[in-house]
Amino acid sequence: MLRIGILTSGGDCQALNAAMRGVVKGIYSRCDDVEIYGFQEGYKGLIYSNFKMLTSRDFSGILTVGGTILGTSRQPFKLMRVPDENGLDKVEAMKHTYHKLNLNCLVILGGNGTHKTANLLREEGLNVITLPKTIDNDLWGTDMTFGFQSAVDIATDTIDKIHTTATSHNRVFIIEIMGHKVGWVALHAAIAGGADIVLLPEIPYDMDVIVDAINRRKESGKRFTIIAAAEGAVSKKDAKLSKKELKEKQAKRKYPSVAYELAEKVQKRTDQEVRIAVPGHTQRGGSPCPYDRVLSTRLGSAAAEAILDGNYGNMVAIKNDKIVLVPLAEVAGKLKYVDPHSDIIKEAKLTGISFGDK
Repeated sequence: MLRIGILTSGGDCQALNAAMRGVVKGIYSRCDDVEIYGFQEGYKGLIYSNFKMLTSRDFSGILTVGGTILGTSRQPFKLMRVPDENGLDKVEAMKHTYHKLNLNCLVILGGNGTHKTANLLREEGLNVITLPKTIDNDLWGTDMTFGFQSAVDIATDTIDKIHTTATSHNRVFIIEIMGHKVGWVALHAAIAGGADIVLLPEIPYDMDVIVDAINRRKESGKRFTIIAAAEGAVSKKDAKLSKKELKEKQAKRKYPSVAYELAEKVQKRTDQEVRIAVPGHTQRGGSPCPYDRVLSTRLGSAAAEAILDGNYGNMVAIKNDKIVLVPLAEVAGKLKYVDPHSDIIKEAKLTGISFGDK
């Protein structure tokens, strides 16, 4: 009897169901005597032993379904060693649930914070296999995370649609795209959607440069401008602040987000109308795009193989279009940032896209 636990943790995204389907189908292809325990609402289900027994039928017909059939929640890694309101030791509780159910392995789908906890559980002696899920594509050790391309498609579609109204009214449009710490979604959507300016957390911007870019477009006869701004875009001035100082400043600002701050400043320094579009959580929703369906299925199938072969303690990743296993100890706590000196940035600049830096 093979007993597998599975959970999805952190923010939801497209292809979580597709990835779980890949795992289960891969396991059943080589093993009939299987029990699947689905933990509900992420690590919370593992902590409080909230699960449901699943069969292969539960994973049928979910390839194209967004979200997660198990539900999810955010359980900050920094609080994992902090007892809950009833004094419960969360780590010991997770270990207890694992051993109570006599699991052979725990399959965890999640992003950066999720992988920190997964590695903690590995260090505590549990057999763990993870899959790289996040729209941000910021997990170290893998070229791509599932959910990313679907989010890029949605953000790009937003930019595409904004183009027509921007040109009709000769306006500056600021489209705020998800990405607090990294700018992969904003970067790819800006290139794919033909944005004129893109602002990333990794490349601090200068308002003078942004205003100059808008004015140059106007002088050349292009009376509209599309700005794709990642949520975590930061000015050169603010980038010099410590993390604590920046958080304190952001907590006091009158703007709900970076797009509104930029809009006010652009409005004051140009004679053009400025509008804001925030696709928000639509970037996490809907059916996964074909690319993500293929990627998540490949990763899920490879995770099944790793489980059946006993190769625990790894994240299933993709590198150079090859599925590989990366030790969790190498993944946990590391982010994959956009390199300001990378080829994709240089190539985007050659097409005329401004990054607001110079």
